Amino acid sequence: MNLIETLRIWDTNVFLALNGAHSSFFDGFMMAFSNKLVWIPFYISVLYVIIKQWKSESFWIILSFALCILLADQISSGIIKNAVQRLRPSREETISGLVHLVDGYRGGKYGFVSSHAANSLGFAVLSAYLFRKKGYTLIILLWSLITGYSRIYLGVHYPLDVVGGYMVGFLVAIFCYWLLRTIKPNIFYVSSRFRSKRSANSAFPLLILLATVVGILGWSLVRILV
Repeated sequence: MNLIETLRIWDTNVFLALNGAHSSFFDGFMMAFSNKLVWIPFYISVLYVIIKQWKSESFWIILSFALCILLADQISSGIIKNAVQRLRPSREETISGLVHLVDGYRGGKYGFVSSHAANSLGFAVLSAYLFRKKGYTLIILLWSLITGYSRIYLGVHYPLDVVGGYMVGFLVAIFCYWLLRTIKPNIFYVSSRFRSKRSANSAFPLLILLATVVGILGWSLVRILV
C-alpha cells in the first residue's frame, strides 16, 4: 500500500468519524454557519471599520481583500479542483450509504480543495494582520476552523480537502499582505520615523460576528422545535 492510498484511507476514516457525530440541532447550525450569505453583515462591518480608519487609503485595503478572496476562490475551485478531480464524499458511491447529509445538500462534483476553507482562512489571516488584536485574531481563526468543520459535518468535504483549502488561503493571504505592504507601506504605520504599527478597532466587527452566531444558534433551536 503506497502513501497516497494510506492517506486516502485515513482521510476517509476520519471523515466518517466526524461526519457521523451529528444531531438535529447541529444539522441546522452547520448548514447556516456554512452559508456565505449569513456573514454579509459581518463583512460589511469590517468594510465600515476599514473605511472609517483608513479613509482614502481604504481603497487599497479593500482591493487587497478582493484580490485575496478572488485568488483563493479561483485557485481552489477553478484550478485545483479541476486538476485533481477528487469526488466529494457526498458524491462517492463507495461510502454514500455511510455519509450523513443535511437537507439533501451534496455540493458540486469535486471537493479537493475546499474553497470555503480557502476563502475563510484567507479573509481571517488578512484581517488579523490588519486589526492586530489578539482577541480578534483568536475569534476569527476559530470562525474559520468552524467553517471548515461545517463542510465535513455536511458531508461535502474530506478533512484533507479542508486542510488543503486552509493552505491555499493562508498562502494567498500572506501574498496579498506582502503586496499591500510593498505598494502602500504607510498604511500600516502611524509614523515612518518611529515605525509604530497602525491598527483598527475590531470591537464592532466582533460584535456583529458574535450576534450572527447567536442568531444561528437561535434559528437552529427553533428549527428543531417547530
